[in-house]
Amino acid sequence: MAATLAGPAASQSYLPQARMIGGNPGPQHNYVCPNVDAAGKALDCYLDAVRHLYTMCRHVKSIEIIEHGYEAAEQGTNGAKSEYCIDKQKQNITRPYQAALREATPSKQAVDGMRGLHEYWNAALAALKWRPGESDDDYKSRTSAIYASIDERVASIRQYLGDAGNRASPSGRGVATNAPEKAPR
Repeated sequence: MAATLAGPAASQSYLPQARMIGGNPGPQHNYVCPNVDAAGKALDCYLDAVRHLYTMCRHVKSIEIIEHGYEAAEQGTNGAKSEYCIDKQKQNITRPYQAALREATPSKQAVDGMRGLHEYWNAALAALKWRPGESDDDYKSRTSAIYASIDERVASIRQYLGDAGNRASPSGRGVATNAPEKAPR
């Protein structure tokens, strides 16, 4: 029975483990990166989580705006739900981010791209607040435009890793070399 419990998800340290909360099952293994198989790569989980966790906090902010209106959404305790969401998602993404950085080490460009994506993601979460004088359409357009930028950054990271994979060692083990390619003689 112990072998059944220690399946692929248990070995993936970047994924949160399910636990019982008040007799009810807690978040499943795929709460952070729902579009990635539990046995998937850490990089895939992180790249999925960036988009997913931003969306979750964007929805929470939308609820606050619906409940209180744009101008009052940040007054008093009205913004507490989205502040909590941002804090929680920053915690949730930490382990997948660290694991993905380790996985991307064959490519310095991919690692740098991931760091840039992570900074952008943090800034995007902070920018979920409504800006005084901003129209409804402007707010929705601004907070929706984040997805295109995330997608571009993710595509760049994947390209960097693909390029690093093409420079894999001749042994066929898929380990990228840091040495520059020799010029033909």
